Amino acid sequence: MNKPWFLYMIECADGSIYTGITVDVEARYKAHCQGTGARYTRSHTPFRLLGHESHPDRSSAAKAEYRIKQLTASEKRSYANALANNQKNQD
Repeated sequence: MNKPWFLYMIECADGSIYTGITVDVEARYKAHCQGTGARYTRSHTPFRLLGHESHPDRSSAAKAEYRIKQLTASEKRSYANALANNQKNQD
């Protein structure tokens, strides 16, 4: 059985939103915070993890990432809020 992939969103200190994919959200977020994640988060310091969602494989996670990266800043924020609300409901 394949491990699920996750799409995750991070709010940066400057208010921008970074979107990425990974198999381990916590480890990836930690890497971003330590400056060893993506180039973007090296110059845009991560502030908080906004949320994440599960996908069955890398391909579907990458397609979701592409789709979200096409959104406007306000649409990304709305999507991130929906992710956060879904996670609260699952806890």
